[in-house]
Amino acid sequence: MTKTILRALAGEVLPTPPIWMMRQAGRYLPEYRATRAEAGDFLSLCYNPELAAEVTLQPIHRYGFDAAILFADILLLPQALGLDLWFATGEGPRMSTVTTEAEFDKLGQGDMIHATLSPIYETIRILRRELPSETTLIGFAGAPWTVATYMIAGRGTKDQGPAHGLKAENRPVFEKIIERLTETTIEYLSAQVEAGAEVVKLFDSWAGSLKGEDFTRYALEPARIITQELKARHPGLPVILFPRQAGQGYIGFHEATGADCVAVDDSVTPEWAAANVQVSGCVQGNLASSHMVTGGDALVAETRRVVKAFSNGPHIFNLGHGITPDADPENVQRMIDTVRAGV
Repeated sequence: MTKTILRALAGEVLPTPPIWMMRQAGRYLPEYRATRAEAGDFLSLCYNPELAAEVTLQPIHRYGFDAAILFADILLLPQALGLDLWFATGEGPRMSTVTTEAEFDKLGQGDMIHATLSPIYETIRILRRELPSETTLIGFAGAPWTVATYMIAGRGTKDQGPAHGLKAENRPVFEKIIERLTETTIEYLSAQVEAGAEVVKLFDSWAGSLKGEDFTRYALEPARIITQELKARHPGLPVILFPRQAGQGYIGFHEATGADCVAVDDSVTPEWAAANVQVSGCVQGNLASSHMVTGGDALVAETRRVVKAFSNGPHIFNLGHGITPDADPENVQRMIDTVRAGV
């Protein structure tokens, strides 16, 4: 029988939605923390295929999710393009910046990314051998706008101000960055598929800070280009797009991009998303990740609410954003049990 995630992505309405969780391999799990300590640091873990495969498999062994998502990071691509990348303890990623024509001209392009990223492809090959036969393997990348915000600022920012500033002050360089990221994201995801990824997901975590025409040009259009080119190279490949906090921009996103599934965050209600987004195809989401921390009856009630709201169309159950490090692993099990018990 075809894997449940693939059936939902093909538009099938299933009696029980398949389930996985963004950042399911992560710091909330003691076994992840042990493996990361063995690796030495976060980037060493990303680039060690055996250990990266191990942490990808940990939540599958513990919970039996319907999909595993490759353990990697969205900033590995700009590192492969030639930027310095490091993680400051307790502060998150730091990287060298691209804000001028001269800095842009130093970036790599095309196939040169694969020398750096080859360990990621090896992780995928290991996973295809070791994952249970019923578990779908999802590859991923960051969307061009979101990755660009880090490249321009050199770090994560609350309002993506530096990227918006460059867009306003030096649009030609800004657009060159978006174009280079669009081109190389296609190459990166295509190589993931060739290594064995069955589905790919594009994370546009900061899409919501783009408004009006900017949302169309720098969130929707790159997603469309990437989706269409990947489908041309790999016929039948399912693509999940996640323009987080897109609000009204979620409406019509399937049709405009060719996505098989649109993931929605929890700033919109599941009822709204069912009425406005699921009418166009499979939806993924959208339980608030805070329930993985607080648990209790509210977790069960909200999980049932999400399942019920999306029960008339194709649905992949997930959180509205990634699980946080302070989550209780027992709450994850309770969520899974609630989904699989039915409404």
